[in-house]
Amino acid sequence: MKSKSFLTYYFGLWIILFGLFAYWQFNDPDPEIWVSLYGVAMIFCYLGIRKIYPKIPLTLLTLLCLIGAVYFYPGEIGSWISQEVEQKDLSMKTPQMEEARETFGLLIIAIVLSPALYHSWKTKK
Repeated sequence: MKSKSFLTYYFGLWIILFGLFAYWQFNDPDPEIWVSLYGVAMIFCYLGIRKIYPKIPLTLLTLLCLIGAVYFYPGEIGSWISQEVEQKDLSMKTPQMEEARETFGLLIIAIVLSPALYHSWKTKK
């Protein structure tokens, strides 16, 4: 019997988490973007479980997520966190809160897919 690697469990966990993230985006002002983005991240995690690492698409998605995170990066992290804590729910009160959340969503996708990106560039295809 073959033992499953750490990455199998890692990507499996992130499929579930990205599915939850996509579900929570249905009440967002722009759900078509975020549900699709988390759906694509789920697909790449599934491919990671299968040990399929498409180099160009993974590179493009990771770069676009990083560029988007830099673009949406909030001016003041501390004030955003204090607003979130004071609010005590996940509703969006200001556009700045939404942009801060989008920043960290993009960063999460880029970080989670980085092991797959590493493997895609490591293999000589």
